[in-house]
Amino acid sequence: MSDSPVRNGGDVVVETLTALGVTHVFGIPGQHALGLFDAIRRSELEFVSSRVENNSAFGADGYARATGKPAVMFVSTGPGALTALGALQEPYTTGVPLLVLSAQIPRRGLGGQKNGLLHQLDDQQRSAQNVTKSTVVVRDAAHLPSAIADAWALAQTVPAGPVWVEIPQDVILEPVRVPPVRDIRVTVLDRAPRAELVAEAARLLAGAERPVVLAGGGVRRSATGPAQLVRVAESLGAPVVSTVGGKGAIGFDHPLSAASWIEDRYTTELLEDADVLLVVGTTIGEVTSNYFTFAPRGTLVQIDAEPRALGSNYAVLGIHADAGLALGAIADALPDPAAGAAAHGAAIAADLRARVQARIDGQDLATEQEVLRQIRTGVPAAAQTFWDMTIAAYWAWSVWDPQDGQFHSAQGAGGLGFAFPAALAAAIGTGSRTLAVSGDGGGMYSIAELATARQHDADVTWLIVDDGGYGILREYMTDAFGQATATELARPDFVALAEAFGIPAVRATVETLGDSLARTFEQRGPAVVVLPAVLRMFEPT
Repeated sequence: MSDSPVRNGGDVVVETLTALGVTHVFGIPGQHALGLFDAIRRSELEFVSSRVENNSAFGADGYARATGKPAVMFVSTGPGALTALGALQEPYTTGVPLLVLSAQIPRRGLGGQKNGLLHQLDDQQRSAQNVTKSTVVVRDAAHLPSAIADAWALAQTVPAGPVWVEIPQDVILEPVRVPPVRDIRVTVLDRAPRAELVAEAARLLAGAERPVVLAGGGVRRSATGPAQLVRVAESLGAPVVSTVGGKGAIGFDHPLSAASWIEDRYTTELLEDADVLLVVGTTIGEVTSNYFTFAPRGTLVQIDAEPRALGSNYAVLGIHADAGLALGAIADALPDPAAGAAAHGAAIAADLRARVQARIDGQDLATEQEVLRQIRTGVPAAAQTFWDMTIAAYWAWSVWDPQDGQFHSAQGAGGLGFAFPAALAAAIGTGSRTLAVSGDGGGMYSIAELATARQHDADVTWLIVDDGGYGILREYMTDAFGQATATELARPDFVALAEAFGIPAVRATVETLGDSLARTFEQRGPAVVVLPAVLRMFEPT
């Protein structure tokens, strides 16, 4: 593994990662972490260097979502570590497995003393605790393989999420006597449901006259979740509403799919009218509850791997379990479907979708609908798409059909700047072209990553919808206060800026958008498409 006569803690870290099957590492070099990066030089790991630490975290997030494998990130101390934390809120909230290996100042500076060491914080580990499942400081290189293996398993154990491992600089650099790491055993724990809860849920659902299923991101994140969701829905003849995070858990072309128009009164009424509502992998939070206007009249059965989510907003029969395992157990316990149940549920789903579309068609929103249609026609069915917090994405939450691809959004934490670094890392990880959609405001968070995309020749298409400001905040403030303040932005010529990085770019119109996007999927390397357009949201319900 190493061509150095003396191995150090950095080598042990890289050997452990290689033994775990890691192929890519994300991050930015920093003074206290240099020993980790020197060890990468002596390995076969591919390092993906972003330009800002928060974008490294977004990249690792996107890589994990797209590949289905945990992502690894190296960060340095102090400012580097703190800069990454804002982006880690998204995978922590959404349940994406990340292993964050953070350097630390030398051991002599730990404990809150004021030694005057570069990047010294009172308690860097504590800073990370709000956006990670677990944090640990490793003070001896001999402990590194076990600590990293434990973190690797914990990151994947549902609910998945980031796990933080800190390694002081002297631990990274000191010579080690442990033999090269070759054999790492990792056990990811299952989260199976309790039998009596499964039996009670099956009893309630089998006796329901108007069952409905609400499928959240936990269904998608479960290896068996989507298939078992379809089994349950078909057994009950129940229409399935997808949350934003659950989009794609059941295909929009399935007769029982009621799509994902969460911010719509007709959808809310369908959920409220269910005599038994099966809620899987979602907290029924602010957006999913149509901003807490949802007032259920029936019984709620909630399945979630995160125990704090159970009953957090509504009274439920709570089942603490992985979505796929719980749904599979319930499907096994349900009786054969009643005659005509599937047709009845399909009619309800189709009627809901028709009524929602009629409501949208009754508003002056032809441009907005055409933009989403153009994007969908220009992007291959199997492409993975990544959406920032922008009006086009807010529309996509409801109308976008992922088809054979996957839909990824920053709606878990709601931070800006997610889409482009996540999409380019996903492209590197999968070897397939991805799409990122940002507004001009959110796009500026990620603009430095054009250099990363060019450096790694990532097959990523970046659509920037340029409306001259923070468009959704402009709408919110105008509605609330009669006028907007601090929402209008100076911005660059995005086409010229992309070209300055050596990246081909084009300015599209609404009518040419689909063709412009489609052409990028026929080429190699990064590409930028800019759409100057002011979009509006549909009327709130």
